[in-house]
Amino acid sequence: MLKRLRTRAYELDVRVLGRELPVRVWSPREGELPLLVVHDGPEYDRLARLTRYARAIIEEEAVSPFRLALLPPGDRNEWYSASANYGRSLCRQIIPAIAERVDVAGRPVGMGASLGALAMLQAQRAWPGTFTGLFLQSGSFFVPRFDRHESGFRRYGRIVRNVRSVLRATRHEDPIPVAMTCGAAEENVHNNRLMAGALLTQGYGASLAETAGGHDFPSWRDALHPHLTLLLASAWPPR
Repeated sequence: MLKRLRTRAYELDVRVLGRELPVRVWSPREGELPLLVVHDGPEYDRLARLTRYARAIIEEEAVSPFRLALLPPGDRNEWYSASANYGRSLCRQIIPAIAERVDVAGRPVGMGASLGALAMLQAQRAWPGTFTGLFLQSGSFFVPRFDRHESGFRRYGRIVRNVRSVLRATRHEDPIPVAMTCGAAEENVHNNRLMAGALLTQGYGASLAETAGGHDFPSWRDALHPHLTLLLASAWPPR
């Protein structure tokens, strides 16, 4: 059993798209550890009890000890809507800035829900070699066939173009493991099925678990185990 796990806060000394981004880093101990980078991190922690989940799976020795980097959403509708500028900042500014402050073992795993899932996949596609795995919940992978009702969202067109480029690709140079979850009754389940199938054909180790619940943090919390646990255990085997 580990000693009581601690949470520390790091103020990143970097401006991201015109603003300072405060990132809370949760850690079970000092030293070099793998890193899980989480979009909507404060919300995931408050509403889905993410640090409580991490504590439990580490104490049960289901996964090797790891840190959480809880990223606040900033200008969420702009940054997380398949923005190339944000993806570049995530991979070339935010993650390196975290690694300057804490000892990070290997490449991080990225995690997000809804638009945050879309943004993680966009970043991984545009900046190969950054992540070792992705955990995507109820991704907002809009396609007109299923999501025309979302067309009033101001970045709908950019999202559709980005998703179309992924669905039409035949390969990718960095096909990493991707675990996806989505509520079986959600509107997003149709586009998540398309995305999981496309990633599989491109060589990704992609899986989609259709779960109970809806498009909300309690439902995403209930899907963390076993799906995130299995992904992390594969990326960072228990020692």
